[in-house]
Amino acid sequence: MTLPARMDSRRLVVVEQAQGWLGTPYHHMGRVKGVGTDCLMMLAEVFEAAGVVPHIEVPFYPPDWHLHRDAERYLEGIMRYAREISGPAEPGDVALFKFGRCFAHGAIVIEWPRLIHAWHSAGVLYADAKQPQLAGRPVRFFDPFV
Repeated sequence: MTLPARMDSRRLVVVEQAQGWLGTPYHHMGRVKGVGTDCLMMLAEVFEAAGVVPHIEVPFYPPDWHLHRDAERYLEGIMRYAREISGPAEPGDVALFKFGRCFAHGAIVIEWPRLIHAWHSAGVLYADAKQPQLAGRPVRFFDPFV
């Protein structure tokens, strides 16, 4: 991927960091590359390793919290470290999808609609926001490079 001259070079670092997590198995609240992670912890680790955010201590959350609560925990957490944008999403931005009752699934944009995310049944992999699991879901975009 080549970035336009005006684009923040940290975006490329985030994409490269995310690619390093490909193949990591899914593990709820795991945050160890190659061993196990979920979508939230992968984002925290990638953006920390890229120097975009400090280390984030994430409090315990049940794997199905988004099915039983209306509290936008994930969304509120993302908004502490990134500003919402209307799009189009650029490489390194975060796409946050609504699952259940809340925005509860995060992915790193590679080149919209291409993403890297941790999927519960498959681990960290490339995805396309137009694929059946994601297509048609409400999605919000966040720029952490502020």
